[in-house]
Amino acid sequence: MTWQVLVHGPLARLDERVSRALVDTVPRPLSELASDLGNMTVALPVLGCAMAYAVWRGRWRAAVSAGLAMVLVPLLVIPLKEWTARPGPLEPWAHGYYPSGHTATATVAYFGAALLVSNRLVPVAAVLTAVTGTGLVLRGYHWPLDVVASLCLGLWILAVSSSCTNRSSSRTATG
Repeated sequence: MTWQVLVHGPLARLDERVSRALVDTVPRPLSELASDLGNMTVALPVLGCAMAYAVWRGRWRAAVSAGLAMVLVPLLVIPLKEWTARPGPLEPWAHGYYPSGHTATATVAYFGAALLVSNRLVPVAAVLTAVTGTGLVLRGYHWPLDVVASLCLGLWILAVSSSCTNRSSSRTATG
């Protein structure tokens, strides 16, 4: 995906055509509300509450891992935005739209919170993340590929952080 965005390949051109067809197909206040689910001021408190719950339940390593996963989001997203310098759907003069920081934030916060509280909440996390990404595209804040790339990045961050926690816990149990 990133390569297609960098070279403005066929996938990126299709992405732009799809985006143009989707922007403003729903009322702006609705797409704005949906995209706001990826704001740090909305997503971080959800993760913070889940981390506090996990610590209270004695799962402090998992809580720390989820927090570190969230710290990784801007550390990875910002350099990628600078490197790709992709213009925005509604602001072709502006750069730094790929990948979507809001989608990565939503992915890590909501899935991280669900995994800390109960696996039964994973579908809720999926819906919240999908609504965020959809809102970003429909409002014209991001191209669809920006959102898909961030979803992949966020899930990868969670997988790596989770595997590090699991490896650490198994070493402690066997050591």
